[in-house]
Amino acid sequence: MAASHVLVPLDGSPLAADALDDALELFDCRVTVLNVVTPLDAPMSEGGVLGAGESRRESARERADRIVDRATDRAAECDRRVETAVRTGDPAEAILQYVDAHDVDRVVMGGHGGERGRVARRLLGTVATNVVGEAPVTVTVVR
Repeated sequence: MAASHVLVPLDGSPLAADALDDALELFDCRVTVLNVVTPLDAPMSEGGVLGAGESRRESARERADRIVDRATDRAAECDRRVETAVRTGDPAEAILQYVDAHDVDRVVMGGHGGERGRVARRLLGTVATNVVGEAPVTVTVVR
C-alpha cells in the first residue's frame, strides 16, 4: 500500500537528516517534518542540565525553527516541498499524537539522537523504540 502522508521527526542529528533524505527519495506523497521541543523542566531536556529560563526557551524554539528551515531547504534541493510542524512535549508522545491527529500513514525517523554524550544518545534512542512499539502505522528507522 502506497503511503499518502509521511511524517519525518527531526532532532537535528545526522540520522534524522538521512531519514528525511530517504523519505523524499522513497515516497512521492505529502511529507511533514516535525521537531519536538522538550520542556525545559522535563527530565530528558537540556533544562535538566542547564538553567531553565526564558532565554533557554527562546533558544530551544530558535533551534527548532532552524531544523525545520533546513528540512525545507533540503526538500527544495530535491524539487520537493515539505510541510513543517513544531510541537512541545515528550518527543515520542508528540510524534504519536501527530500521527493520530493528521492522518499520517508512515513514519520515517532516525534511530537515535544527535551528537551528545553516549548516555544521552542511548536514552534518546528510546524515542524511536517507543514510536515503533506504539505507532498504529508503519515506522521505518534509519540507521
